[in-house]
Amino acid sequence: MANSNPKYVCQECGHEAHKWMGKCSGCGAWNTLVKETESADVEARVPDLNTDGQSSAASRNQPTQLTEVDLGEEARLRTGVTEFDRVMGGGIMQGSFSLIAGDPGIGKSTLMTELGGYLPNHKILYVTGEESKRQVKIRAQRLGVDSDALYLLAETNVQEIANAVDEVEPDLLVADSIQTIYRPDLTSAPGSVSQVRESTASLLKLTKEREFSTFLVGHVTKKGTIAGPRVLEHMVDTVLYFEGDQNHAYRILRSVKNRFGAANEIGVFQMREDGLHEVPNPSELFLSERGYGVSGSTVVCSLEGTRPILVEIQALVTPTSYSTPQRTVTGFASQRLQMLLAVLEKRAGLAFSDHDVFINVAGGVRLEEPAVDVGVALAAASSFRDIPADTGAVLIGEVGLGGEVRTVSQIEPRLKEAAKLGFDRAVVPENNLDRIAGDYDIAVSGAEQLRDVVDLVL
Repeated sequence: MANSNPKYVCQECGHEAHKWMGKCSGCGAWNTLVKETESADVEARVPDLNTDGQSSAASRNQPTQLTEVDLGEEARLRTGVTEFDRVMGGGIMQGSFSLIAGDPGIGKSTLMTELGGYLPNHKILYVTGEESKRQVKIRAQRLGVDSDALYLLAETNVQEIANAVDEVEPDLLVADSIQTIYRPDLTSAPGSVSQVRESTASLLKLTKEREFSTFLVGHVTKKGTIAGPRVLEHMVDTVLYFEGDQNHAYRILRSVKNRFGAANEIGVFQMREDGLHEVPNPSELFLSERGYGVSGSTVVCSLEGTRPILVEIQALVTPTSYSTPQRTVTGFASQRLQMLLAVLEKRAGLAFSDHDVFINVAGGVRLEEPAVDVGVALAAASSFRDIPADTGAVLIGEVGLGGEVRTVSQIEPRLKEAAKLGFDRAVVPENNLDRIAGDYDIAVSGAEQLRDVVDLVL
């Protein structure tokens, strides 16, 4: 007999507890534990949605030799939108299961609707659980999407979605959003951990059996992580994040997981009244409003996936009027900034203990690669001394705790991108000089210590 004792599941992280608590011991969130029955979980192990539950030798999935697997004539669906195809690893892989998440109003539904215009020769089943068909139609008209191959279904029941898949036989399925979809054999409410996990598992099974592609639209929490159980990200093939500020027109589509391409690849789009438009040269965009002759401004080259991107780093260092100086960062890790300021004080003699420090990555992009350390440190040093940095220089390098400038990977594509945009000088780690084979029409200077870069650029 199945155990029907209640359990309490955190709706943020999926942590299970045997009694209700105000604070989740797994993630620390308050008032997120919801009562669920264990019997519902046991009964919800991805039944065959297209049979009556009977299993036979003919209907069971049989093992196949690797050499006998047919890839088909077209392994990927190419949208023709370079930025989107780049993020997906060259196009939408046939039979892939993808999750796209982002803040409300960032453009997730817009992008999914535009797929109907990108793929006019492929059947797309758009399942909306948050809007009516009429609302989706209005958005499609605004975006200029008018395709007979785009089918709309206002439904949240997994079984009904499976029936619609049988009828339409789509090449691509869009479920907007996964938090609204439910399985009727579960007692928990839509959006709960059990419903999200089991509904996703059912759609995953359907996707892999029929070999069409699926996009799940997901919500994010206040911390910016995908709402629902953490296992959701492990189940899908590709995880995409839509980043950007709603007050700005630019959107960044980032792949944080991709089984069919490079992870951390980004695509840059501009949000306009008629939809999303790709930005073919993000480096030029991010540097378009760069100030010259102003202290606290440097240019770095970050490798996002396989693409080198040049971005301006802005810094403002002012004497503090508080007992504890402020450290405000946008687009960069605050802990990393604290380390760089400590290295500058210890190894370069620049004391920031009585100064407020503000760092901004221009363009709304978030940089996580250590290769931008030198640029961030030099921007802070430039503002501290109130001396403009060399405007024609690109700074590349990771900073160690000893003040050393450490080697970075893929130095040649970075130099090529800098030369293409008209920069005449690049400061790189000393150990990277031996790895530069070609002539990129740009002067390259090597640096071993952070203080050396300060002397070179300021």
